[in-house]
Amino acid sequence: MQNEPAITDELVAAHGLKPDEYQRILEIIGRTPTYTELGIFSAMWNEHCSYKSSKKWLRTLHTTGPQVICGPGENAGVVDIGDGQAVVFKMESHNHPSYIEPHQGAATGVGGILRDVFTMGARPVAAMDALSFGRPEHPRTPHLVKGVVEGIGAYGNAFGVPNVGGEVRFHRAYDGNCLVNAFAAGLADADRIFYSAASGVGMPVVYLGAKTGRDGVGGATMASAEFDDSIEDKRPTVQAGDPFTEKCLLEACLELMATDAVISIQDMGAAGLTCSAVEMGDKGGLGIRLVLDHVPQREAAMTAYEMMLSESQERMLMVLKPEKEAEARAIFEKWDLDFAIVGETIAEDRFLILHGNEVMADLPLSRLSSSAPEYDRPWVETPAPEPLGDLPEITPVAALKALIGSPNYARKAWVWEQYDTQVGGDTIRKPGLGAGVVRVHGTNKALAFTSDVTPRYVKANPVEGGRQAVAEAWRNLVACGARPLAATDNLNFGNPEKPEIMGQFVGAIKGIGEACRALDFPIVSGNVSLYNETDGQAILPTPTIGAVGLIETLDDLIAGVPHKGDLALVIGATRGHMGQSALAAEAWGIEAGDAPPVDLAAERAHGEFLLAHRNHIRAASDLSDGGLALAAFEMAEAAAIGVTLDAADIPVLFGEDQARYLVAAPSADAASLIEAAREAGIEIATVGRFEGDRVTLGGDSAALAELSALYRSAFAGAIKGDVPDHA
Repeated sequence: MQNEPAITDELVAAHGLKPDEYQRILEIIGRTPTYTELGIFSAMWNEHCSYKSSKKWLRTLHTTGPQVICGPGENAGVVDIGDGQAVVFKMESHNHPSYIEPHQGAATGVGGILRDVFTMGARPVAAMDALSFGRPEHPRTPHLVKGVVEGIGAYGNAFGVPNVGGEVRFHRAYDGNCLVNAFAAGLADADRIFYSAASGVGMPVVYLGAKTGRDGVGGATMASAEFDDSIEDKRPTVQAGDPFTEKCLLEACLELMATDAVISIQDMGAAGLTCSAVEMGDKGGLGIRLVLDHVPQREAAMTAYEMMLSESQERMLMVLKPEKEAEARAIFEKWDLDFAIVGETIAEDRFLILHGNEVMADLPLSRLSSSAPEYDRPWVETPAPEPLGDLPEITPVAALKALIGSPNYARKAWVWEQYDTQVGGDTIRKPGLGAGVVRVHGTNKALAFTSDVTPRYVKANPVEGGRQAVAEAWRNLVACGARPLAATDNLNFGNPEKPEIMGQFVGAIKGIGEACRALDFPIVSGNVSLYNETDGQAILPTPTIGAVGLIETLDDLIAGVPHKGDLALVIGATRGHMGQSALAAEAWGIEAGDAPPVDLAAERAHGEFLLAHRNHIRAASDLSDGGLALAAFEMAEAAAIGVTLDAADIPVLFGEDQARYLVAAPSADAASLIEAAREAGIEIATVGRFEGDRVTLGGDSAALAELSALYRSAFAGAIKGDVPDHA
């Protein structure tokens, strides 16, 4: 067997398999597995591919609706946007690879999520990234920030997809484990969606794209483990990407899909050839026979184990109509990509792997997927947080400076200016002003994109924090005039074998599910990333919500900035909730109190009210982190106009009550809004005016120019530190 090593307990453990899981393997196949078979089971049964700790809870999510063409379970979700068109989207993590090798880890995260979209038959039109890093002063953070941002930009810019939004946060909990959550969306004809289920016996299984190398071998298993002092040993498990090859792969795949040659298609992502082949066979109720001698290879003497587990990038696996082989081959040769028939579908329930005239693996294919362990892990409810108590005295302007001088709330232009936000010519709203907006090419429609979560809230109260993440994403879409369509989730947590971490996960899923049902806002795709810990220290629970909304006509877009003399109004009730607030965290390092309560009926009513009366609104922002004062400053800064807010009370200015929007409107329109809100029973209040060249909060005031200089320089200043030689 190609000098394969003997199977020992140590080898089993090194593959991330528990003793009882290995015993299950022995029972399934009735013998000791070969080394290649052990690798295949390890790949298919790890957390990253099998969702063995999360399946039970993911099933409780709201995933359906009249707009949903395809929900969770495929490469990406598909949602109808009318006129025979669909938006295809998903968010996925590349956390562990990005910590080990930030540039390539982030770059291949972008490449992988783009393939998830175009393997469904969609042309990518937008990307976003939600990034979480450790403290800016941590010696490794500047290296990670610079490497990740460079990697995202290098891949996305070369591929040619606009990056239109996202978020960046810093917190000590991510010191040893950054998060890189990549989102992509594409457009497709609603009746031309491609799926991964194989069909037909004796159909050719075709390898497409780039050649297979040793990069990324064991990547999925690495992504399902905690970090420790051996982190540098994991560097070879990070893949290397080539965006130019991926661009060719996109064009070749879309050209091939137009020929009616494709029976099924699957991108080779986590666990490479293994996972793609098994998923295609299992979904179609078929077996797969692969001959690895035919796999295009870029390195010499590769073993069956290496080829089956390589995560080399820019590769696809397809089941092809046999009569279309010559036509399909010609397309891929034209694009200078490999096209190789590497196997066939078979009637038997077998995953048969041949290499060098030897049988390297012979396994029941359906058991690799359907018999993967599924755990109902013990969990404990997150205890009620410590009360907030009294906060120290602070003036309103000093409080605002504490926020805008922090890299968490400073302007992030340093990041997005490294991305191509305009490629394709359809970007209407760039990053930095709320949800990103991209025109549906050739139409008067547009799509809005946002990603949101407040991890402090989720740690303090997972259920409320889960609700809030969905509600904030909903509000960000509404604030630009979009009707929210659907969402994708990227659930980042620590070690699920710890009951308190599993309790965070269960609570967040409960909150997300409740919010999605109440708002008719289904989850149509997603990703779970667990074991985000280093030396036993977990990240903050970070269930990122990526969301998509539809703007039916560009006349409905709310993308203006305030004009001199516009009134500032708040839709929704202000109570002054300061628990887990941005101000408490940034000004004093206090993370105490409960998360703000989320009234889902109010969220829906206030969002629908804003959309119904958008013709009276010049600019709008949802109120979330930093409350009224931060939102008003950001709106004023974008317009280069001062703002005066009447309130002087810190909780009123910086409280983070939910279901609220700040809107700017001329006086006559403001009067119409107030009257409409009164008739609808919606709370609305005039809170100030946009005017002059100063920011005035109650009686406290500072020049807009002074505050703007701080806001625009704080991010770059925070991460400018020298990168240590060893980082």
